[in-house]
Amino acid sequence: MAAPAPPAGPAAGAAPLAIGKLVVVGVGLIGGSCALALRANAAVTVREIVGVGRSRANLDDALARRIVDRVRTLDEPWGTELADADVVLVAAPVAQYTSLFRVIAAHAGQGTLVTDAGSTKSDVVATARSELGGMLARVVPAHPIAGSHHSGASAADATLYRGRTVIVTPLAENAPDAVARIEAVWRACGARVSTLDPALHDRILAAVSHLPHVIAHAYLAELAGRRDAASFLAYAGSGFRDFTRLGGSSPEVWRDITLANRHALLAEIAAFRDALDGVARLIDAGDAAALEALFARSRDARREWEATMSGKGP
Repeated sequence: MAAPAPPAGPAAGAAPLAIGKLVVVGVGLIGGSCALALRANAAVTVREIVGVGRSRANLDDALARRIVDRVRTLDEPWGTELADADVVLVAAPVAQYTSLFRVIAAHAGQGTLVTDAGSTKSDVVATARSELGGMLARVVPAHPIAGSHHSGASAADATLYRGRTVIVTPLAENAPDAVARIEAVWRACGARVSTLDPALHDRILAAVSHLPHVIAHAYLAELAGRRDAASFLAYAGSGFRDFTRLGGSSPEVWRDITLANRHALLAEIAAFRDALDGVARLIDAGDAAALEALFARSRDARREWEATMSGKGP
């Protein structure tokens, strides 16, 4: 299994990027921010951006903010937009990919490239092989490590990807120029590009992203379900706010992510349960020295991570 490749930042003096038509399926925080970032980059020419989505109200927001030039709802014949599309970005919940890929397979042009922004990759690759078999050379899965607990076109931000990592998980069938072009699109958004095997991606993200979200949601659900929850929440402060921020994220998105990555996530939940049980034993035994040592290790790990991240800016 391939080891993680270090992220590569936008190349200095890179050739200007020209995109005739970009179709963004899912014009929310992720898809909308990509469109805005490309528009804001003086080295990028995008002739037309078409937004596709479920909600007419959200698409109207995207039009009002000039994120996209035209829109289609999913219950309209949006596949007709694909024949002359240069790039299609699928930024919808992963549970929708089967139906979306079927439309793409039926209507995409011979030169259309497809990428996505899903938080899981093994399932995306499997769905691509099932539904997009005839165009796998031009399907390059990706996952931008950027986000917010806000959602929708109103949350889109042209700077969202600046200095952030986008993980590309190429397929064996990919044409090298297709991978290079999709990587160039993400770099044009200001992102650093890293490459991972899809299964390794899912193992890593289960530990550093999916598990923290599940913990935050489980903790909030338990606390809010108490009969006297209001009494507890009345005294919650900044620590509670910081710890539970992930609990404000989209229930639909995280339902799909947890189920799509269930095997890797269940292994991480089991490991975390063991670790939490270990802390409980130290507390029960009154082992102050061991608790302090554990807290010191976690503090040092956090500081080291922060120092590493501070060096990844643009």
